[in-house]
Amino acid sequence: MYKQIASNKRKSYLLMFLFFVVLVGISWVYSQYFGTDSSYSMIIFAVILATSMNLVSFYAGDSIALNIAGAKQLNKEKNPYVYRIVENISITAGLPLPKIYIISDPAMNAFATGRDPKHASIALTTGLIEGLENEELEGVIAHELSHVKNYDIRLMMIVIVCVGVIALLADWMTRSFFWRNRDSNERGNNGVFLIIGLVLAILSPIFAKLIQLAISRKREFLADASGALLTRYPEGLARALEKISSQKKALRRANKATAHLYIANPFGSEKMANLFSTHPPVAARLAALRSM
Repeated sequence: MYKQIASNKRKSYLLMFLFFVVLVGISWVYSQYFGTDSSYSMIIFAVILATSMNLVSFYAGDSIALNIAGAKQLNKEKNPYVYRIVENISITAGLPLPKIYIISDPAMNAFATGRDPKHASIALTTGLIEGLENEELEGVIAHELSHVKNYDIRLMMIVIVCVGVIALLADWMTRSFFWRNRDSNERGNNGVFLIIGLVLAILSPIFAKLIQLAISRKREFLADASGALLTRYPEGLARALEKISSQKKALRRANKATAHLYIANPFGSEKMANLFSTHPPVAARLAALRSM
């Protein structure tokens, strides 16, 4: 378990470093072609704009996600079983008790949200509560609380800001290359940077998106390993994932904007995993859990 956790943390940091390399690369080409002063001001503006746009979702995103899912806050007296499991695992993890929500839906799924452990919420579907055995439900809840403990939502906010900055710079570069009037001598002197810039402007947003999705998948593996460390029973989460992935029911209020939050694809049975999937293949997750 500790090896899995350490490995996934290293890979997450490596992917974040790749973000930095892409951002520095596109900024350098931008400055070489357009001039240092103007390019730096545009880079600073892109960082401020992308950060401002995402701070709103960072502070209000949990309420938005819960409303989209149709989640209702759990009544402790009516559902002491779920309350006690969440409470016990929170104590084990050393976390404050999160707000607990129930989604009235026969599909089996769950997600956690919130910017830090003090402002966290966990949502479980009625189908998940009814369809899983005690150890399996504990595994799912431990996985979701691990996302909270690992500050995954904060990391993903930083990642989204990076994607936004790269996308903005790439868009500005593309427009500038095609519309900026330069005399023939300038074009000749900057021909190499023009070609490099065009390639970066086209490919960097795609590359940034792939890094974002790769980080998302690594954080899922990390939450699996961290959750198994909390329960000391990886098989519980493994069996839960098998049941969840085998179902054909989609969440009634499944939404692409919040799909990455869920423990499994909310649109139904898993299709072939690809580069643009927010979740790793269930088979790979099962193999990792059962190797612990």
